[in-house]
Amino acid sequence: MRAVNAVKKWSKTAVKEGRENSDINVIWFCVEGTSSKLFPEAIKSLSKATSMYPSVPIIVVITKSYSKPEREKNIHMVEEVFGKLKSSKNLKGIIPVVALIYEIDEEQFVAQEGITELIDMTYDLIPEGMQAAKKDIEAFKLNRKRSFAQTAIATFTLSAVAIAAIPIPLSDAVLLTPLESGEINAIAKIYGIKIDKNSKRFIASLVEAGTVVVAAKAAINALKAIPAINLAASVINAAVAGAIVLGIGEVCVYIYEQIYLGIKSIDDVDWLNKVIESKLNKQIIEKINMIVTDEDFRNGNITNLKKLFTKLLSR
Repeated sequence: MRAVNAVKKWSKTAVKEGRENSDINVIWFCVEGTSSKLFPEAIKSLSKATSMYPSVPIIVVITKSYSKPEREKNIHMVEEVFGKLKSSKNLKGIIPVVALIYEIDEEQFVAQEGITELIDMTYDLIPEGMQAAKKDIEAFKLNRKRSFAQTAIATFTLSAVAIAAIPIPLSDAVLLTPLESGEINAIAKIYGIKIDKNSKRFIASLVEAGTVVVAAKAAINALKAIPAINLAASVINAAVAGAIVLGIGEVCVYIYEQIYLGIKSIDDVDWLNKVIESKLNKQIIEKINMIVTDEDFRNGNITNLKKLFTKLLSR
């Protein structure tokens, strides 16, 4: 397990530090032919170690393949193990190998075998592997950004719940607008959206759309329209604030991902407005509907409400 974790750590560190020469283009799973009973566990462990590269071609190298009768049996065993794994589609070859001449006695020996075949297959797979590695690395980077973004959304959402639950004589908008702006900018930074003239206009449009009263009114009306909901204003405010900030965060992730992937441009304000119109209010209302069906919310306890949003954020 230590070796598995070491390989995973090395792979992730190499990507984080941008070490292009450390990309894995072809994977060799080396298992020992004289210990075939260990194949299942060894292959599963190797699959975990290279899980960051789910598309890269795999060659299983059966080392110490001294016994010719055992080779076919070992190949079949490897095929059976891979048949149960997600990475089975990446298995490109199974090659028994004898790396060094193996002496049986003074008159008998096992010659080197399989090395040339292994090198040739590896060489042939490199172009495919380079494309696969690029795809896998981009997916890893994107998932990492999503993870950071979700953490930011959680922080801002729970802060909004806490702020809106405090009965103070100030408009929620006064308190929440800086929070919403902070969330939008924080997620922009995660996705590498540079703050320049164009992005400021883009972000300003998002802030303006995200803080419109329409969304809040729609959410509050949705709450009031539900039978048996008779809660303190602070609880309703907290639910609405959390739903709005959570909705803004999720829409931000969608928008920034489209820009990060090069599908959309930061100059496309018309597209931004269309996304907000089609997604933001819908997201907020969906969150409200999920909230009001929860028993914790109906109990009107703010602590429970925070727990509820934590559950929503984990979905």
